[in-house]
Amino acid sequence: MENWLLTIILFIPLAGALFVLLSPSESHSAIRRISLWTMVADLLLGIVLFFQFDPNLYEMQFTELKARWFEIGGLTIYYSIGMDGISFLLVELTLLLGPVVILSSWSAIEQRVKEYHILLLILQTGMIGAFVALDFFLFYVFWELMLIPMYFLIGIWGGGRKIYAAIKFFLFTMAGSVLMLVAIVYVVIQPELKTFDIVTITNSLAEHPLRPDLQILLFAAFAVAFAIKVPMFPFHTWLPDAHVEAPTAGSVILAGVLLKMGTYGFIRFAMPLFPYAVFESMTVVMVLALIGIIYGALVSMMQDDVKKLVAYSSVSHLGFVMLGLFALTSEGVQGALIQMVNHGLSTGALFLLVGVIYERRHTRLIAEFGGLSKVMPLYAVFFMVVMLSSVGLPGLNGFVGSS
Repeated sequence: MENWLLTIILFIPLAGALFVLLSPSESHSAIRRISLWTMVADLLLGIVLFFQFDPNLYEMQFTELKARWFEIGGLTIYYSIGMDGISFLLVELTLLLGPVVILSSWSAIEQRVKEYHILLLILQTGMIGAFVALDFFLFYVFWELMLIPMYFLIGIWGGGRKIYAAIKFFLFTMAGSVLMLVAIVYVVIQPELKTFDIVTITNSLAEHPLRPDLQILLFAAFAVAFAIKVPMFPFHTWLPDAHVEAPTAGSVILAGVLLKMGTYGFIRFAMPLFPYAVFESMTVVMVLALIGIIYGALVSMMQDDVKKLVAYSSVSHLGFVMLGLFALTSEGVQGALIQMVNHGLSTGALFLLVGVIYERRHTRLIAEFGGLSKVMPLYAVFFMVVMLSSVGLPGLNGFVGSS
């Protein structure tokens, strides 16, 4: 069971999407229940994974026996997955948010319910797959698989400017993906590599680094793709539009998981594969991160739309994560990873709370919610705790990573 546990977790949402597809379109309650129980089953297996994972091991765990897919250009592509401490935390975060996004859509989505839940389940498989893939081709397949469902979630179930936001999201992320694909192809065809295996490539380039000029070019290609996903200043402009126009579940997934794909990419690929380029670009990245921190905070202070306020705060928070990563210390990387998880929890919760009042008042203007604590005292308590967590109050989760 242990050897197949990760594969089962990966493909349960896809199986759930198939069951939803076969369900009658008019049976909304059945579709919602199937989607919810699929996510709950995946979360339960994630709990099993939690207790079987050994945090003291450095190497990849839960690795599957490699299944050969096909050959392309003399290179063999394998189905190969596994996880270490970095991907473990992010997979658990993704599994935790799965049932939450289904419940957040329970009464909010009334049109095209079947298609909506199919896209959410496919997106779940794409996100988990990107975190656990140990083959570069497989990673890129899952990376692109995430793009399509989110594009439709924003473009169909979003707000008034949903088409603009969806196309902007698609163009930004696709531009970065194309650059990353070119870099991946160049890396894997190197005569001394000739493989898509991520662990083999990482170990080989650690012992025999590429030429400094090649490292800088390839790092730049990876870095742009991941910086767009983070998003770092000045690649951040797609995020506020996507967050504001996305349905509540889409905003939770964006804040909770998809933004972490960028920082995960830096930790997993850009930094270990091209160490010379990382050192040379450290100052530039840290300056951009500092600009993002200050800019995101200042712009947040000027917002009258509470959802846009939270969106710009994400730009600021992820700047701290990038700052920690490019400090190039073990403490910085560990703090950045913890903050990635903390941000996913606190900001995802903020978007859920914003969704609660939006479904009741159909407005996100802060001026419309004066005296909310008098009529919704319990809600006000939750909102205050989550907000304080987001700003890093000592004793709450946001403080652990930022300190």
